[in-house]
Amino acid sequence: MTTYVHDIGGAPVIIGAGLAGLMTALHLAPQPVVLLSRTPLGTNASSTLAQGGLAASLGEDDSPDLHLADTLAAGDGLCDEEMARRVVEAAPQAVKNLIRLGAPFDRALDGQLRLGLEAAHSRRRIVHAADATGHELFHALLAVARRTHSITIMEGATALRLVVAEGRIVGLLAVLDSGVFALPTRRVVLATGGIGGLFCDTTNPLASFGHGLALAACAGAELSDLEFVQFHPTALDSPRRPMPLMSEAVRGEGAVLVDEHGDRFLTDTPGAELASRDVVARAIADQLASGHRVYLDARQCLGQKFAKRFPTIDAACKQAGIDPAVKPIPVRPAAHYHMGGVAVDAEGRSSVPGLWACGEVARTGLHGANRLASNSLAELVATAAWVAGCVAGTSAGWQWPRMPAMVAVRPDPSSIRQVVSNALGIVRKGKALREAVADLLPIAVGHTEAADPALVALLIATAALRREESRGSHYRSDFPSRNPQALPSRLTLCTAFESAVSLNWLRSERRC
Repeated sequence: MTTYVHDIGGAPVIIGAGLAGLMTALHLAPQPVVLLSRTPLGTNASSTLAQGGLAASLGEDDSPDLHLADTLAAGDGLCDEEMARRVVEAAPQAVKNLIRLGAPFDRALDGQLRLGLEAAHSRRRIVHAADATGHELFHALLAVARRTHSITIMEGATALRLVVAEGRIVGLLAVLDSGVFALPTRRVVLATGGIGGLFCDTTNPLASFGHGLALAACAGAELSDLEFVQFHPTALDSPRRPMPLMSEAVRGEGAVLVDEHGDRFLTDTPGAELASRDVVARAIADQLASGHRVYLDARQCLGQKFAKRFPTIDAACKQAGIDPAVKPIPVRPAAHYHMGGVAVDAEGRSSVPGLWACGEVARTGLHGANRLASNSLAELVATAAWVAGCVAGTSAGWQWPRMPAMVAVRPDPSSIRQVVSNALGIVRKGKALREAVADLLPIAVGHTEAADPALVALLIATAALRREESRGSHYRSDFPSRNPQALPSRLTLCTAFESAVSLNWLRSERRC
């Protein structure tokens, strides 16, 4: 297929136009930047589905030190403490910057920001925009971006591959209206979001399969902590996909989890309904595996106030035939957030010169083995400024590289979701992981729509096999104990393929 080259003068290219992409582009202004969005802006983006808020130590009884302590506890020993401290210290100012850009955060009657409580936080420190924070922030930032002349937005453009020459980024290939084109640039920022679309039960857009991870891996970048996938405990248990999220803020207001008999099953768990997400998700999964149903009951704490306090959730429930004011809400865990990603430094640089990552696709070290609720937005708004500063300070120095021809194949994870869900769910075991690797490898090296999603799933399964312990969101039934010596994991495409081929060879030998 013919590849058309678009001259963008060596401007940096941001792949992904959710909150991470928009924030980075705005911080780069007035430097010209090209922003690629796979879909029309505001559609199929995890950012717009986010109900939770932004964690920042804004209360009089709070401090960055307390926020840091909660973050490190949730991360279960794998946080980068220096990076975590940097983010929590930047979060209060980040909130002020968002307000300046038009963010409509909730306020109390006295005009002060209303601070909510979420799981594993020791203080009320979550700022919300009703129960649609992501949607409200996205549209506030998009309005500013559309007025910023230095930002060129290409809607409907899907990145196919990063082009690497002499060990560094020299451009990228993308498809728009079935035509493949090339953008020569030595500065690319991945802001592509998460991986929830690999799973049958997810709160993410179904197309969110880890696109940025596939791009980075094929460019030779190092990835880290891919095995840590956070399952939100309380997604609406209905046929709708993506699954509507029953925000943790509902439990923060006093809602409880009960079985079909109305009995609470978390009363003996430290933190109860507000224990860390991995603990609550596993407890619910155990109930479901035992044949029970699980419900989120807000009748006593909110009752008729539910619709006013959580209008988006109320609408989703009523669409499913449930009135939360008078009935408990059926819930189940769903894939929600990926703590792992492209390994980056404090300025968002990957191991490949010319490639940065920001947002969920990046592994900064803030989250460790388990993300503290609402820390993702805090990370995003803080690191976007640092990434943009580093990109702006890097010389364009671009040239016209040889751009390879490529056939446009739009990724589709639907055919591998069951394999991923079976092997990489809340409870994992080595046998299922090895079988998943064997199933995914031939798809990942093929040229079908499932190839890139299978590649990402293969990388995650390989990382999960390597971590022979249970920690945070990664629970191995065959290795249920925590290994105190375990460190953050590192992986490249080459090492993952070597492991996968070796596993398949051993499997073939055993069959013989």
